[in-house]
Amino acid sequence: MFLISAAALKHNTAILRETADAAGCKVVLALKGFSCWKAFPQISPDLDGCCASGLWEAELAREHFQKHVITYSPAYDEADIEALLEFTHHLDFNSLSQWFRFRETIFAHPRFISGELQCGLRINPEHSTGSTPIYDPCVPGSRLGITADQLDGADLIGISGLHFHTLCEQDSPDLESTLKAVDQKFGYLLRNPQFTYLNMGGGHWITKPFYDRELLIRLVKEAREKYKVEVWLEPGEAVAIHTGVLRATVMDVFESAGHRLAILDISATAHMPDVIEMPYRPDVFLVDSFPADNCPDPAVRLEGENYHLAGDSDGPGYVFRLGGPTCLAGDVVGDYRFPRELVQGDILVFDDMAHYTMVKTTTFNGVKHPPIKLLHEDGTIETLREFSYADFRDRLS
Repeated sequence: MFLISAAALKHNTAILRETADAAGCKVVLALKGFSCWKAFPQISPDLDGCCASGLWEAELAREHFQKHVITYSPAYDEADIEALLEFTHHLDFNSLSQWFRFRETIFAHPRFISGELQCGLRINPEHSTGSTPIYDPCVPGSRLGITADQLDGADLIGISGLHFHTLCEQDSPDLESTLKAVDQKFGYLLRNPQFTYLNMGGGHWITKPFYDRELLIRLVKEAREKYKVEVWLEPGEAVAIHTGVLRATVMDVFESAGHRLAILDISATAHMPDVIEMPYRPDVFLVDSFPADNCPDPAVRLEGENYHLAGDSDGPGYVFRLGGPTCLAGDVVGDYRFPRELVQGDILVFDDMAHYTMVKTTTFNGVKHPPIKLLHEDGTIETLREFSYADFRDRLS
């Protein structure tokens, strides 16, 4: 099952609120990273709203978060625009062609005329700071964002803001170098009184212990003063990092070509795809009967259970390759070292499975989807959603 800790969520959002208040900026939840709406009451008091990657996420924000809605998508169609004009507060465009296509419709809408709706452009500062190409929107030929040369001489009447999103699991020094590139290429626009907001996107690991929040606060303050704009941050991972786990059961163990294999009732490709895409290696805990040598936080721990953190494949102990029950040969989480041999029925807990995990799950191969549960601060567990054969059957019919 997926188990989300309400206490851990509130711990993260308290840090975000404190940081945003110190910097004088707005902070919103990126729904692409965490969209479990039944947990919104736990976090909405600390956040200013949501950012959506399209109409459906925006509808979710309006219906269940009921605060400010920022919408950005690589492309919209007429139906998207017609619906979004009724409620989104920021509507950001990925290209000038999209903006020119819809701007006359936008100009005529009462919410735009009144100022309740503002429009912006996503820019590409062409400044790469990450190490994983699949998550780098600044690579040559990127489909995300408008480059400086494309904006040269463009008619930007009606545009109030600029939006960049170039970070992924990064610290504030990467934002600092990005802002220098943004200033060099787009600063002349931001200094124009026409522009009233700057969205610095997500990818900021604000709630990680090592994150330099003081630097972030200084950078935001400097941008606000330099450009006289309102600054928005839209972290997804920082909201939900280390707030949820995926609890799995060992279904079978055997050996092949000298490797110990354990088949679990959860799948890397269906239930934790970032393990394959990123690639990302989650911490794994074995629920066991002896004292834990590394006690996990409440998102992992349940009353009366002891844990052992599985190690890397090198060193003493028993190494098992953990894999899922699908037919995909590469449905493998990785090789982990345990203090004893795994047996059928053992419970393993995968840490940090709330963000960019539940939003990407599938029912590939008809594999059973884990239920989603919320661990409240008083220790009670609420089942948010159980999945059945009908969910698999009806998805494609």
